[in-house]
Amino acid sequence: MLGVPVRGMIVIGVLGVAGVMYAVNGGKPMGSDRSDGICKITVTADILNVRSGPGDMQPIVATMPRDAVTEAEDRVENGYRMLGDRRWVSTQFVALTSDSTCR
Repeated sequence: MLGVPVRGMIVIGVLGVAGVMYAVNGGKPMGSDRSDGICKITVTADILNVRSGPGDMQPIVATMPRDAVTEAEDRVENGYRMLGDRRWVSTQFVALTSDSTCR
């Protein structure tokens, strides 16, 4: 195929995909954005329901008391901030801590 061995085409393809992934991630290795900063929230409600998904119809999996501080993810969907795997809280009842770098 155009005088280039198949093995060479595979290597070129893999390097090309890796280069595109690197460029799409802003010139940083994939997954490196987790260490860029911290994301912490403080509970502002008397009792905050932690839900299994980003919605008020999702099952409650835990509760948190007022002034509790916990790490969170930068991800927000439908007005809910992700705390971790299958743990979401309403953004209406939490505030970012002063040292938090998430939005």
